[in-house]
Amino acid sequence: MPALSNSLFAVTFDCADAAAVARFWADVLGRQVAANPTPERAVLLPGDTNAPRIAFNKVPEPKTVKNRMHLDVVSDAFDAETERLLSLGARKLGDFQTDRARWTTFADVEGNEFDLIAG
Repeated sequence: MPALSNSLFAVTFDCADAAAVARFWADVLGRQVAANPTPERAVLLPGDTNAPRIAFNKVPEPKTVKNRMHLDVVSDAFDAETERLLSLGARKLGDFQTDRARWTTFADVEGNEFDLIAG
């Protein structure tokens, strides 16, 4: 089998206002928005990490169902981070706990679900 030449370039979200959603996620993740964001397209830079870019592209249709893919964010300051996310405009959708994990599902400023995991 030949060696793969693929690598992950970005995780991309469809949205109504790319710049607004990018600013929300920049605040959540402590990243910078690339120069010249517009309502049509914006990108979060990976910073000093090996993480991929996160891109946001405007699409004409609204979100109508649960995400097929979502981001998981882990925090060792779970309660404080929950309050910070709410102050940034996230909405809490539900709290969950098993014998091995605790997390809260949120919606971002356009309703995209993501999880905050207690770490």
